Amino acid sequence: MSKTEILNKLNDKRQKCTVYTRVMGYHRPIESFNVGKTGEHRQRKQFIQH
Repeated sequence: MSKTEILNKLNDKRQKCTVYTRVMGYHRPIESFNVGKTGEHRQRKQFIQH
């Protein structure tokens, strides 16, 4: 089974995930950002600590 088939099969169990980021000392959901801030957030690099 391919990844697409699995996703389609389980589509009814999926739900939207709200992503938060820290802005000016407090956490805000990304979906509340304006167009410019959303674009800036997409360009950020994510670092993984080992």
